[in-house]
Amino acid sequence: QVRLVESGGGLVQAGGSLRLSCAASGLTFSSYGMGWFRQAPGKEREFVGGISSSGGSTYYADSVKGRFTIARDNAKNTVYLQMNSLKPEDTAVYYCAATLSPTSQTHRYSYWGQGTQVTVSS
Repeated sequence: QVRLVESGGGLVQAGGSLRLSCAASGLTFSSYGMGWFRQAPGKEREFVGGISSSGGSTYYADSVKGRFTIARDNAKNTVYLQMNSLKPEDTAVYYCAATLSPTSQTHRYSYWGQGTQVTVSS
């Protein structure tokens, strides 16, 4: 049974930082590209960024480029999302997901976590 469990969300002031973690089990983690998505109330889920299975490639949505960084530790079956210079518009539930074909397209991801809330106050 595949499980992806996010942690690290919380309340932070604008300009602050948070680091999200996503621990994976039940799959060959090093074979999967990983992505981070977010969904704000009343909005569709959107791609935040992704990382290749080896960690050698990362890619980001324009809205977070230069502020967010994705990294992974295949020995720990964990992917991270470092979020800096947070803005109120970054407020959302953040999800990690796994894919065999790294992409920004939501439907290409096979497994999803339950999400963690990030709230940025102004």
